[in-house]
Amino acid sequence: MKKISLSLLLAFGVCWTASAQKAQVLPIIAKEYDALVALYKDLHQNPELSFQEKETSRKLASELKKLGYEVSERVGGYGLVAVLRNGEGKTVLVRADMDALPILEETNLEYASKVFGKNDEGQPVPAMHGCGHDVHMTVLVGTAKVLAATRKDWKGTVVLVAQPAEERGSGAKAMLKEGLYTKFPKPDYALALHTNASMPAGSVGLCSEYALANVDMVDIWVYGEGGHGAYPHLTKDPIVLASQLVLAMQTIVSRETNPIEPAVLTVGAFHSGTKHNVIPNEAHLQLTLRSYSMDVRNNMIAQIKRICDGMAQAAGLPADKYPKVVVNEGEALPSLYNDPTLTADLRQLFTKLLGEKHTLKSPPVLGAEDFGLFGRDEQHKVPICLYWLGTINETHYQEFVKGERKLPSLHSSKYAPQISPTLETGIRTMSEAVLMLLSRQ
Repeated sequence: MKKISLSLLLAFGVCWTASAQKAQVLPIIAKEYDALVALYKDLHQNPELSFQEKETSRKLASELKKLGYEVSERVGGYGLVAVLRNGEGKTVLVRADMDALPILEETNLEYASKVFGKNDEGQPVPAMHGCGHDVHMTVLVGTAKVLAATRKDWKGTVVLVAQPAEERGSGAKAMLKEGLYTKFPKPDYALALHTNASMPAGSVGLCSEYALANVDMVDIWVYGEGGHGAYPHLTKDPIVLASQLVLAMQTIVSRETNPIEPAVLTVGAFHSGTKHNVIPNEAHLQLTLRSYSMDVRNNMIAQIKRICDGMAQAAGLPADKYPKVVVNEGEALPSLYNDPTLTADLRQLFTKLLGEKHTLKSPPVLGAEDFGLFGRDEQHKVPICLYWLGTINETHYQEFVKGERKLPSLHSSKYAPQISPTLETGIRTMSEAVLMLLSRQ
């Protein structure tokens, strides 16, 4: 253990904040490191899909109870909330997500997942932590250990959240609906991190303001009048109309959205027909929309409906056969907005901890994360920040920068975070961030 402690201190240098000088974060991480690596490997080997995180939640609850946290289970499904009260002061929330993806792992790691879960239809599907949620959970437990061990050095309340079903965009909604901000201490700040598949391990990245996107899933049922493929003039072909819609809707981004506003409209699926010579009665399009501002999001949806009605009319269809546009509000997610002041404070802190070389400025992306909802609750506006945690071997990263290597992306069957110094960096930065926020009057 002395060897691990020394290597950690050497790896991170002697750059300490005031809270680190007082709380001695690095020695605590070193002391707990072997147990945290074992936990990480166990979580990686035993992933559970969205809405099925029963054993994962149980393991985390056990770890947090041993540390003296008040743990509430089954909050919004298999979500859990752990509270550590330590006198009057600020309340800081830290969130980690628990669910895995239906991916067959191909990393060849000795601790690779060989687990199968079940999909919504009850059919067996492979499961893998292909998005780093096992890292997130391990960082949460590591942070919990640091904060429990340093209670004499801070005052306030810590709320740790292990969230289910992030990959399905449902977990944060369910936990908030079940009273996360009313039944438990309301946070003054909320923090999260996410693994990054193109940043070197030992580094973090921050993006101020909009960091991740609004996401909407839209279904369009296109109707027509079917018939024989040899007599198209006697039909109203929904495949032709749907094909025209696919092309016409691209102008929503190119011609009906401000060019400086990010927007993506992707048709991910086109279903229609049963046989070569039969013109069907309908077609089904499935779209994903991405944006940052709600104005852009709402305009995209409005223009989809307008184009659908206009082209159906041009095709000679009666009003009762105009396309039906359905926005799946249950899967809709708002953009994630990192509070600028909080993000700037974290950047300053992380630069002191890791140095400028390892504190990166990350660009916004059009992926989605339901952690954004933690800052958008209508009655409880909370400053939030989600930052990126590098996970890639330094040599592999340099080869990637030179164009000599491709890196597996998040959600890839071959994505394999480098354990060290990923875990140390995640636990150290998150623990120090919480200690900094708790120190505020």
